[in-house]
Amino acid sequence: MKPLKVTSALALCIISVSAIAQQIQISKENKTIAISTSDDASAIADIAVVTVGFSIYGKDQDSTYADASRTSNAIISALTTAGVPKDAIASAGQQLSPIDPNSDENRTRYAQGLRFSFNQTWHVTVPATQAGNVLHLAITNGANDSGDIAWQMKNDDALQAEAARKALEHAREIAGQMAQGLGAKLGALVYASNQTPPRGIFANMGFGNVELNTASAAMSARMKNLAPLAITPERITKSATVYAVFAIE
Repeated sequence: MKPLKVTSALALCIISVSAIAQQIQISKENKTIAISTSDDASAIADIAVVTVGFSIYGKDQDSTYADASRTSNAIISALTTAGVPKDAIASAGQQLSPIDPNSDENRTRYAQGLRFSFNQTWHVTVPATQAGNVLHLAITNGANDSGDIAWQMKNDDALQAEAARKALEHAREIAGQMAQGLGAKLGALVYASNQTPPRGIFANMGFGNVELNTASAAMSARMKNLAPLAITPERITKSATVYAVFAIE
């Protein structure tokens, strides 16, 4: 957010804003009070980025790839049939490779005649309330390496702005108390800047309205005699630090 400058006849000096301005400064000569405060704003996440994927093993390259192709397409078909848009599904990685016979985890597989492995992963972006259903659909259709969820806010900027607003209000309260201590009256805001922390790696990932076909999800559940996992969104918190300068009368 760019610094907000407000012209005021009560600003009787040039205020220098620098790194050292993080501390509170009071002066009767320049008729200003400078405050630096931080505050938070939080809300329940409304977006879920669900990681789904699978790992399989085979006796040779061709048969391993053929099995992987069937599993891969079954997972994506289940998701899109249920109503997840194709542009909400992003491939995160896929690899076909020979297994290492000397590793502890593959020694038994190698003895069983398995020689190749295939791994594939996607990130599926849906409303937070649909995270459990998406994970359920993927797992019941072969996604045996799934479960990570990154929780986000659809309107990330609004939550950040709320944190900045609360920080500015906090700054005004402190400045008012300090003005009283000086026997003065708090005047207008003459300068403010919002300093925010780095944004998350998944910030501003958008998606359209997504409504899963619950009939398809229910059908898959009956086939597997399973219900979706009980998953609840986490609370997202954003922080803001505001440096504000107020005139005093």
